[in-house]
Amino acid sequence: MKAILNQLDFELKRFDVKQNQITSVFIGGGTPSTIKPKLYEEFFDKLKNFLTADCEITIEANPNSATKEWLFGMANLGINRVSFGVQSFNDEKLKQLGRSHDKNQAIGAINNAQKVGIEHISCDLIYNAKNDTKELIENDIDIALSLPIDHISAYELTIEDGTNFKEKDKQENDELAFFVAQKITKNSFYQYEISNFGKYQCKHNIGYWNLENYIGIGAGAVGFLNNTRFYPTKDIDEFIKNPLNIKDEIISNNDLIFEKIFLGLRSKVGINKKILTPAQKDRANILVKNKKLNENDTHYFNKNFFISDEIALYITN
Repeated sequence: MKAILNQLDFELKRFDVKQNQITSVFIGGGTPSTIKPKLYEEFFDKLKNFLTADCEITIEANPNSATKEWLFGMANLGINRVSFGVQSFNDEKLKQLGRSHDKNQAIGAINNAQKVGIEHISCDLIYNAKNDTKELIENDIDIALSLPIDHISAYELTIEDGTNFKEKDKQENDELAFFVAQKITKNSFYQYEISNFGKYQCKHNIGYWNLENYIGIGAGAVGFLNNTRFYPTKDIDEFIKNPLNIKDEIISNNDLIFEKIFLGLRSKVGINKKILTPAQKDRANILVKNKKLNENDTHYFNKNFFISDEIALYITN
């Protein structure tokens, strides 16, 4: 935590942050709910003058470590949004995914977050694990919707290198992805990005998709300022020794434009017509004629987030 405070001081100066300028804070990666609220106090003390009055402050939490006392302590520090890594309300599937909580702990944690006064509550769900069926997923979504949440993130299981999962632990079922999206959106949760649905839409997420500047604090975090990305070391021991050992990467204008196109098509942000070349605009207009994109005077918008990659490649090639 001392190393994090050290880097925070440095980044506030580097980004030239003024009072009442930070619109969102997101504490995530790893398991923030294993750290006692008291250890976060100095971090929030340093930040408080820089936050806007309506700043969205999110923390990720695992249902088994987010006790009612912990949630109460974090709410007192100013947390107004919590994102629970539930993944499923099926105990068999939770074991298969290697999760250390069960269905009842997940339900209890979400209800406790509401009881301590946290305004916005999000629930992560995973689909296309090995034994997933429509019935299992539908039950997961129904239970989530019965709880006091205003946001669902529904992710397709992806197999990362260096984890215990193998390709056999997942299935490829595109129909399930469409089913998940249809089921959630039928219940007044607006799909504002390929994997995110909300009655309340996360400000922090939208900031990323708009390629706004953001500070990245901690081992393995990423920051972004104008056309440069910053990468603190991923090694925690190294980070503690020298939290200012930060690599930077200049992003070319072409790459930034491609990212804006890619992120805009995956979300409600859309693509600003001004950033496209005449040839790219022509291809986008072909997609409008073929009812693949919508448009207004300034932007193109994707109608089907699940084919966003293909559309991005068509426009940019």
